[in-house]
Amino acid sequence: MSFPHLLSGLFWLGALLLAAGLLRRARLWRRGRAAPASWLGLLAAPRRYFVDLHRVVARDPAAARAHVAAAGGGTAALLLIALNYGLLLHQRWLDLLLATAAALMLAGAALMRARRRPSPARLSQGAWQQLPALLACFASGALLAAALAGGELWLSAAGQGLAAVALLLLTLGGAELALGIGLGRPMKHAVAGLLHLAFHPRAERFAGKSADLKPLNLAAGELGAARAADFAWNRLLSFDACVQCGKCEAVCPAFAAGQPLNPKRLIQDLVAAMGGGGPAYAGSPHPGRPAAAAASADRDIVGGALAADTLWSCTTCRACVESCPMLIEHVDAVIDLRRHLTLARGELPGKGAAALANLRHTDTVGGHPLRARYHWAADLDLPLLREGEAVDWLLLAGEGAFDMRYQRALRALLTVLKAAGLRVAALGEAERDCGDLARRLGDEAGFQRLAQANIATLARYRFARIVTPDPHVFHCLANEYPALGGRYEVWHHSRLLAQLLETRAIRVRPRASAAPLSYHDPCYLGRYNDAYDAPRRVLAGIGIQVLEMERSGRDARCCGWGGGAAFTDIPGARRVPDMRMDDVRAAGADRVAVACPNCTAMLEGVGGARAEVVELAELVAERLLDAGHEPAQGQGAVEREVV
Repeated sequence: MSFPHLLSGLFWLGALLLAAGLLRRARLWRRGRAAPASWLGLLAAPRRYFVDLHRVVARDPAAARAHVAAAGGGTAALLLIALNYGLLLHQRWLDLLLATAAALMLAGAALMRARRRPSPARLSQGAWQQLPALLACFASGALLAAALAGGELWLSAAGQGLAAVALLLLTLGGAELALGIGLGRPMKHAVAGLLHLAFHPRAERFAGKSADLKPLNLAAGELGAARAADFAWNRLLSFDACVQCGKCEAVCPAFAAGQPLNPKRLIQDLVAAMGGGGPAYAGSPHPGRPAAAAASADRDIVGGALAADTLWSCTTCRACVESCPMLIEHVDAVIDLRRHLTLARGELPGKGAAALANLRHTDTVGGHPLRARYHWAADLDLPLLREGEAVDWLLLAGEGAFDMRYQRALRALLTVLKAAGLRVAALGEAERDCGDLARRLGDEAGFQRLAQANIATLARYRFARIVTPDPHVFHCLANEYPALGGRYEVWHHSRLLAQLLETRAIRVRPRASAAPLSYHDPCYLGRYNDAYDAPRRVLAGIGIQVLEMERSGRDARCCGWGGGAAFTDIPGARRVPDMRMDDVRAAGADRVAVACPNCTAMLEGVGGARAEVVELAELVAERLLDAGHEPAQGQGAVEREVV
């Protein structure tokens, strides 16, 4: 048999093994719940790969170069082999293109190997350490085959020896791809990753920012995920897309604090819970956590594949999601598992159960009387909105209104809004908790009760838009209430303050030598809603220079409150807010500006010497001119702009 025909046979054998392995793995995915997905997603996959995925990969230029060379060259080489040998075209010009693609792939494999010398702690070892060598084998075999197959050299004795070497190298490297999906080896991610992009469980993510949690159908008995089969089928598929690069591990605040959560290991725990086998996990474990019990598709995940404390350590900050080059949604999986623990088992650690009990009995997290929410404004002439009346801005203060420290920030905000002449009112005791904490702690029933009650309350009043200083209230009302019928125009106060400054609706003291400070990005304002710019515009508008922390903007470290972590309080080697305060010190700042009541509480709770914590509204209020007098010149502009 001729060498080109041997190449053809090898290609079709590999394709057959790949198809068989894919069918085997697909049976595991099909154990999951039904979920809407369109085959048209396959048409969108190339754009999602080359644009959305590579937008994340490109944040690490060295990794991007290695990936473009290895994946791009490898994909091109496979397509050319399929054309020239799978279809028996045997065109010399296709061999030349194959040689070029193989050389590119070989360069990519070399770059990958170089990045693993020494290997960063976040990268998994074992089979993943072997992957660059296997890719190099395939690329070398393809390069050699392209040189031999187009001429008569393979007919000579020396040529036959080289042909045997080429076939051996192609077999070694090709086996990783052909068998990877079926045996759960590293190249599983290439096939599963492509399908994951096509049938992504958050397809709306590719049309813009999407971080809202989807409501459970409680009437149909949906109570979260206990076993792998309780996840949607395309979410099981997404777990198989993990490339074990550890970028989620590197940015996770819980992992850095030594709490028992490594998001990379979490995804691999969920892969193990699907069944199907594969190489043993060879990456960083959950800190301080012994190896989990044997995972099985027939037993509950919590108590089997992973421990409950792993889930409760998560701050839902989405740093893992934002950094994942495969666009996996770790937080959605965590919340689905928490929902089962809370709704079906009733198991919450720390003060989580007490907080949910307070919400059930008082509609506040702290068990406060609703009428006390606006006591801080008793002397500020804040009107309460009455039925039948209309107002431009409805202020929702959130749970921060019960905190004496944050009441200073709320007073400052109201002072600024009144100085701008805006028509602002509040609900008073009609304002309940938005339900964010209940939902993140897994109490979907509690969230839906609060959300529906708030929607019914807001329907009785007339207002143009809502303003709130709380990113959690902002996110819930703007992004999660619409699924339950509540649609509003919601502004975070940083956006309104920036608008007031830029339209000169308020006057501030001339820029002087104000001391620079750092700014902490709240997760639910930044990563959840892409609102990085407005707070910095506020600071620029009052003449304050920002000393950016190394981890700021999209990469900002969480304060440690989100997801109810301040209530579940899973112990670790350090506290997350202490680490964040270290970031402030490293930036050389004596003050840190915040734009969230929860961030304020967490950062002010740092013991010992620390930077002063000051809220955005406080910074604006302290530089106001003519506060309490006639609206500043330019008020008409802001009314036209935002009212």
